[in-house]
Amino acid sequence: MGDPMSASTHVKKPGWFTVNVFNRIVAWMTRRGLSVWGSRVLAVRGRKSGEWRTTPVNLLTLDGQQYLVAPRGHVQWTHNMRAAGGGELHLGKNVDVFTAVEVADDDKVPLLRAYLKRWKAEVGVFFNGVGPDSPDADLRRIAPDHPVFRITITS
Repeated sequence: MGDPMSASTHVKKPGWFTVNVFNRIVAWMTRRGLSVWGSRVLAVRGRKSGEWRTTPVNLLTLDGQQYLVAPRGHVQWTHNMRAAGGGELHLGKNVDVFTAVEVADDDKVPLLRAYLKRWKAEVGVFFNGVGPDSPDADLRRIAPDHPVFRITITS
C-alpha cells in the first residue's frame, strides 16, 4: 500500500467550458507572465510521441518543497510525467526545468489538504466532496485517485 503506481484509474474529464474557455484564459495569462493563483504552464514530453505537451497546472509550495497535484486524476500529463521523470514549468518567458518524483499515497494527506485549502474553489469538484477540513482518513481514501509529484528545479 502507498505505492505511487497505484491501480487507480480515476479520471475526471474537464467540461467544455474548462477546456475551451477557462484553461485557455489561464494558459494565455500564464504565458504572458501573469500567475493566476500559482498557475504555471506545464510542458512534458509525450511518452509515445516524444513531442512537448502543455497544460495549465497549479504549483503548490509547502515546507520549502514544490509539488504538482493532479486534481482530475490519472490524466495524460501524469502518465507522461512518470515516463519522462520531469519537464518544464513556464511562467511568461521564465522556464524552470525540473525533475519529478511521485509521492506515495500515504504521504499525500498534508499535500492534498494544502492544495485544497489554496484551490478548493477552482478544483474542489474533482475531489468527491472531500475538502481541506475533511478528516485525514477521507484524504487518505482519495489519495490513490490524485497523483502528486515532488519537483526539483534543476535550471
